[in-house]
Amino acid sequence: MKYALVTGGSRGIGRAVCLALAAKGYAILINFKSNEGAALETLHLLTEQGGKGELLPFDVADPGQTQEKIEGWMAGHPEDVLEVLVNNAGIRQDTLMMWMTTQQWSGVINNNLDSFFYVTKPVINSMLLKKYGRIINIVSVSGIRGVPGQVNYSAAKAGVIGATKALAQEVARRGITVNAVAPGFIETDMTKDLDAKALSGMIPMKRFGKVEEVAAAVAFLASPEASYITGEVLSVTGGI
Repeated sequence: MKYALVTGGSRGIGRAVCLALAAKGYAILINFKSNEGAALETLHLLTEQGGKGELLPFDVADPGQTQEKIEGWMAGHPEDVLEVLVNNAGIRQDTLMMWMTTQQWSGVINNNLDSFFYVTKPVINSMLLKKYGRIINIVSVSGIRGVPGQVNYSAAKAGVIGATKALAQEVARRGITVNAVAPGFIETDMTKDLDAKALSGMIPMKRFGKVEEVAAAVAFLASPEASYITGEVLSVTGGI
């Protein structure tokens, strides 16, 4: 069976990605850190639409736990193939740099940038052996243009963009593509504290995006039709 691992798959963009990839025929590994209820709801939604999946809880910011869980799952599923990885899990702790604490800096860097390495390393080794794979990293418009109050988040996402481009070149010959999707303002729990009315005026389409619109971009990059696209960042921003 072909599997897709979606980190932070319990809600928001991650949940929408799980549903989109399940609709494409993948069995889904739904990663979450602590919100088991939301993860079970995602599992229920994808099984309702005829998909298959299972929960794989671990903290992407914990290298030991991440390696143990991913390698343990692979060892227990020798006949199955982990074909798609979506690095979606992440956090925001917004504040101006003059007030930013060391914890706010390191916490965001660890959860958004370091976690890319922790999760991708064990998965990429398996893909190299199979000579096929799709890695899609959820970044942000913040990592492309920078956003005031998000020096930590912008730095982390810019780092993942750089890593995406470098890794894509390392593994292209082995049939593995590595791309990123950069959402703008999307209706999720992470943006519910923002002034949607004021910010919509900055967006050419005059609205926030929907999680399903981001998930559609991820599903395309995970598909065989995207086999000659690698090292790219696809912005889903409404024209920002």
